[in-house]
Amino acid sequence: IKFKMSYSIRDRQTAAIKNMLNLGAQVTKNMEPEWKVLIYDDPGQDIISPLLSVADLRNFGVTLYASLHSPRDGVPDVAAVYFVTPTDVNIDRICKDMTESLYDSYYFNFISAISRKKLEDLASAALHAGAETNVVKIFDQYVNFTSLEADLFELNGQSNLPLSYYNFNKSNIKDHEMDSLINSIVDSLYCVFVTMGTIPIIRCPTGNAAELVAERLDKKLRDNLKDARNSFFNLTNTMVEPGQQITNFQRPLLLIADRNIDLATPLHHTWTYQALIHDLLDMKLNKVTVTETMDSNATGITRPSKTHTYNLGVSDKFWQQHKGNPFPQVAEAVQEEIEEYKAHEGEVQRLKTAMGLAESDEPVDISDNTAKLTSAMNNLPQLLEKKRLIDMHTTIATSLLGGIKERKLDEYFEMEEKMMSKSATEKSILDFITDPNGGSPDDKMRLFLIFYICLPQVNDLDQITEALRETGCDLAPLHFIKRWKQYTMPADTLPHMRGGGTKTIGMFSHLMSAGSQFVMEGVKNLVLKKHNLPITKVLDALMELKANSDLESYRYFDPKLARALDSNTGRTKVPYNDAIVFVVGGGNYIEYHNLMDYAKSKPGKRVAYGCTQLLNANQFLQQLCQLG
Repeated sequence: IKFKMSYSIRDRQTAAIKNMLNLGAQVTKNMEPEWKVLIYDDPGQDIISPLLSVADLRNFGVTLYASLHSPRDGVPDVAAVYFVTPTDVNIDRICKDMTESLYDSYYFNFISAISRKKLEDLASAALHAGAETNVVKIFDQYVNFTSLEADLFELNGQSNLPLSYYNFNKSNIKDHEMDSLINSIVDSLYCVFVTMGTIPIIRCPTGNAAELVAERLDKKLRDNLKDARNSFFNLTNTMVEPGQQITNFQRPLLLIADRNIDLATPLHHTWTYQALIHDLLDMKLNKVTVTETMDSNATGITRPSKTHTYNLGVSDKFWQQHKGNPFPQVAEAVQEEIEEYKAHEGEVQRLKTAMGLAESDEPVDISDNTAKLTSAMNNLPQLLEKKRLIDMHTTIATSLLGGIKERKLDEYFEMEEKMMSKSATEKSILDFITDPNGGSPDDKMRLFLIFYICLPQVNDLDQITEALRETGCDLAPLHFIKRWKQYTMPADTLPHMRGGGTKTIGMFSHLMSAGSQFVMEGVKNLVLKKHNLPITKVLDALMELKANSDLESYRYFDPKLARALDSNTGRTKVPYNDAIVFVVGGGNYIEYHNLMDYAKSKPGKRVAYGCTQLLNANQFLQQLCQLG
């Protein structure tokens, strides 16, 4: 049986959530929704929010939705669908709801598997409340992860410790804390593959947290396959001996990587639309908050700034087309959308004139006005939605442009790209750091850390660090990077950190038309050069089965084999078509888009990207400060 990722991780998770809202029944085209109440906790809300809109919930009969721990009134004669994590606090609150008889019937859906003890506590509470006949169904949904894009997900950590780079690398972490972090990751990754309905082949480096995750995930998948009657992988539950022929060549590759494989990329200033939004604005769960700075008016009175929150969803075609493009291209595309919309406005104005609804010195031609009016009315909803999206992206792009100009981010991006590709730079690192008008202290620290990582030796280190200190930079990240570089980056591996290059082609060949929101003077138009980042290079070698001495130490796990594999015997000999890259310690949009570009360059290949946390560069820098 061949497995192909014809449906994305997001599609699979969305289908699971829709079945849950349909009270556990398969969703059909002509279904009649039953009215219900949706109760969720914070992780449940985070999972549903990027997948379904309020309108989608209404279509599934959800008339009311509320947080589990918020004050709620009883709603008689209505089914309640719970979507929560199986924690002690949540179980106690559910038991209280049954005692107070808040709802007519209960459908309990747990984000990850509920333990037998907690299930017994739930049953005892139902009996005590006399609600045992009201509990209709209990499900383990195995959806404990958040799908942000079709092929992008991050984890919902249930551990008391966040799944952060800091917690995985701090020197004083206790064994039980590390166990808790690893188990939380394993449980969530297990949910990913239960949702996908497939068993991966796992590869990972040795000697770090990624290896611990791979070992425990392999064991968890292997244990489930041993129980054929209760296996979640009915199509792939045949276990074979090492050396036997494995006919399923379409199983996906799971590359579990450690964040320490590449510390330059998460610090890198970026130049693509989505990554810039994540770096410069407040973005979480595909929602971005933009604060418009209002200038003083003619009277000298400063108007209050406005804050907007936008949802960057899958229905936004402009977003789907341009989120991975360089910012200047996005600015031009927004301007083109504005001009196109103005053309439609001109047509409406001409129609008003033809209908005699606007003043005009020209004679009125009333022929065929009925057809024109009908056409205008039919196109009105699409035009209004187009106007809303244009306004949204204009506001976002204007805010980004302001940040780029104020902090000279185009110059930082270009300088860092040249550093990572070992190209000559026009301006020295010391000039950047001492420039009083260029960038924040964090920008300068990020630039220097990339410089320090990419060079085997920094000769004028004392002079640079003194300049950083005078600029107001926190030098704690440098102390950590020094230790990291000493233990994990011998000199002969430094070329592996090479990124890509850029080609500066100067200013736009023409400025935006008069009245445009985007005046790109002073901002370089940088063309991104296609290149593979370190994680993409590792994935390419593993997917294509390329000979690479650096990857010979990578471990190999196949949960379908009856016995763990200690040698090359039984390994797949055919290149992989599908892969999932998972980064322990945090990921970023730069790597995500680089992997998507790689997949596009390989017809027939599909790659998904996941991480413990999706971090922007400033968040990552703060964690390095804590470690230093």
